[in-house]
Parts: sequence; C-alpha cells; structure tokens
Amino acid sequence: MRRTLMLVSAPLLAAALALGACAPSTAQPTDTGDEQTGTLRVWLFDEAGRAPKEALVKEAVAEFTAAHKGVTVDVSYLATDAAARAAKFKGAFNDPASAPDVTEFGSTDLAGYVAAGGMADVTKDLDAWEAKGELPADLVKTVTVGDKVYGLPWWVGVRALYYRTDLFTALGLTPPTSYAELVTAARRIRAAHPDMVGITVGGQYVFGAMPFVWDAGGDLATRSGPTYTATINSPASKAGVKAYTDLFAADICPAQQCVDLTGGKTVSTFAAGTAGMGIIGNFNRSAIDAGPAKGKYAVVPLPGAKPGSVAPAFAGGNNLGIMRSTKHRTLAVQFAELLASKKYQLKLYDALGNLPTMTSARAEVVAKDPFLKPFIDTIAAGTRFVPADPAWTTIDSQKVVITMLQKVITGKATVDQATDEANTLMNNAFAGK
Repeated sequence: MRRTLMLVSAPLLAAALALGACAPSTAQPTDTGDEQTGTLRVWLFDEAGRAPKEALVKEAVAEFTAAHKGVTVDVSYLATDAAARAAKFKGAFNDPASAPDVTEFGSTDLAGYVAAGGMADVTKDLDAWEAKGELPADLVKTVTVGDKVYGLPWWVGVRALYYRTDLFTALGLTPPTSYAELVTAARRIRAAHPDMVGITVGGQYVFGAMPFVWDAGGDLATRSGPTYTATINSPASKAGVKAYTDLFAADICPAQQCVDLTGGKTVSTFAAGTAGMGIIGNFNRSAIDAGPAKGKYAVVPLPGAKPGSVAPAFAGGNNLGIMRSTKHRTLAVQFAELLASKKYQLKLYDALGNLPTMTSARAEVVAKDPFLKPFIDTIAAGTRFVPADPAWTTIDSQKVVITMLQKVITGKATVDQATDEANTLMNNAFAGK
C-alpha cells in the first residue's frame, strides 16, 4: 500500500507564479460557462500502484454519469514528478482549452495557482454543501487564500511521535506527555545506547520544527487583511525555535550528526533502528515497517510544553478544486463533492491509507485501525498551515526557515540573530522584493 503526501511542490508553484507574471492577459482564464452536458475532464495524481485508486474513481464516475444524462467523465492521471506536473498545469493556465474542469492539487500549491488565476472561487459552493459541517475549520483553511475558498479538502496527513516500545520498556520509561518528559526520555535512551540518538530531528525538517513554534504560541507569519507579516522573531516564536534546536544536543541528537537531516532522513533513521523516537507521519508507516524498527514501536501525539497537551501539527494533504476556465461549473462542483464525500473518502482510505478529512469518516477508520488514533487525536487538537501566500514559494525555495534553524544548531547565530534575519527575508518575500 502506497501512501503519498503532496506537501511542498516549490517547482510547481514557481511555474504557476512565473505564469502569472508573464502570461498575456488574453490567456488568463475566466469563468466561461455552465453547460449541463458534455465531457467533464478530471485530473488526478497518479500512484505507484494506481489500480486501487483508479477502481474507486471509476465507481464514482459510474455513479455520477448514471445521475447525469448526456455527461461523460474523462479522467487523466498526472505524473507526481514535480517538473512534469508543472508543465501540465502551466499549459492549462495558458490554454484553457487544454485545462481540466476538476483537478487534484497539493495543499501548498494552492496560493500559486490562485496567483496565476487558474482556480475558481468555490466559497459559496462549500457553504451550501451539506457535508461542510464535517470539515474542521483548520482544514478548510488549507484551501483558503485571503477570504476565499478554492477547493474541497480530500485527505489529510499529519505527524506524531513514534517511539521504540522495546527501549521504553527496558528503561522503565512511559510515553512522554510533555516536552520535558520527551527531553528526559531522549537523554535516557542515548545514555543507555550511545550508538543511537534519543530522538531523530533534522536541521532541514521544517515540518518537524514548526509544531514547537506553534505550541509556544508563535508562527511563521500573521495575516492582516490581504497581506502577511512575518512573526518568526516574536518572543513566542523564538521560544519555540529554541525548544526545537535544543534537541540538537550531544546527549540527544548531536548537531554534527543531525543538522543536515531532512524529514525523509529522520524517517529512515527511525526505520533503521538507530533512534529512540521520531516525529513521523501516518503516511510513513509502510517505510517504518520495512526496516528493523518494525514491530518495536508505537505512536502518541507529539506533546506540547504543557503536560497532557498536543503540539499543533502541520496539516498536509491533497484537495479537489475547480478550474476557472471550466465550461461545466455546476457539474464540476458536483463531481468534486461526490469524490470528496464521506463515502469516497472511506474508499480512498481503504485503497491508499489516506486519512479522511471528514470527522465521522475519521472515526470509522480509527475503529478499523487503532494505530491511527494518535494521528486523529492530533488533528482533533488543531492543526496549522504555512502562510497561504504565493511568497511562501520564495521563502521555501530560498530555505529561509532551514537556514535559520541550521545557524542556531551550529552556533553560527543566536536564536535572536537567526530569527531576526529570517523575519527580514520573509517580509521581503511578502513584499515581493
């Protein structure tokens, strides 16, 4: 079973933004019609093992066409390679005749697509959707740019704290319920097993670091009206940066060993059996089970500083949107709503293991697989997101947050110095400088 999580697609966003900057005005797509018959074109992301996803989509298509006479649905599967996908969307934004009516997109891609003028505003459609009450407000924010909604949340992925049950039992440890307990457990593990790290963390792991910032009451930026202002150097954000970078200590995860680790490498470190704990996603389960850690771990929500609290996690995932150029707007919305319905979210979980966004659907998958409960509890506690602004592409591609973390970890800058520098660079990006 393959679990795919589209979280960051900087090349794809860059292509979309470049399009918005250079495409002639005549190429900018607009709402062009609402035909009730004809062919509805749908773009979805491909999978390494497409058959299960394709089967559920075919079922949805059959249900939809049975209820809509004179309508056919043409589904195409896009390569997940960022460059290939970027080329497809660039062509669609430049030439509406080649564009789909409905498309799947990664959550961090949206701001760039909106900036390029490619996505339809579906705020009123979502408000009228009978299933809206099943969608948590924080997940709706992942399809929101400014004060408008541009898609339906389809599935979500979050990270929680994986820990080695064998080590915890041998050392008489209990799963941490606070940051302080996490630090204590990490030190105990490394002291007993010098060949391991207490918790695997990475200097290039933005989504591993941000829960500590959010838990401290900080954030990357705050929105006022249509614009964002960086707040990574606020006192609360600094406290969160310090909490994360303090984990890069010789008795936990040595800086020289961990400063260059990415999110993927933290997963492989835990899977290899060389870490006592790790901040890892539900979508990484198969990778962990492919390594020596299989059968020797359990999961709890990543704890916050306050005992018993849950640190906010980044809400990644994929959504379904309507292209502005569609000539079948009502049909497009109706098909997206069908595919994003509870029925097909549950089928998507069965097919690929992707967590549903609807609350009742999540309850059902936990009943099937208790392993998922810590992730569902994390979502229920409240998730967060990166700034829904095209500038995030620049901030991400320039590695502003990564550079900030690494300077602190390596001692090249203090927390104050590194966060001040990052704050300036982020504000420059928001201002288009």
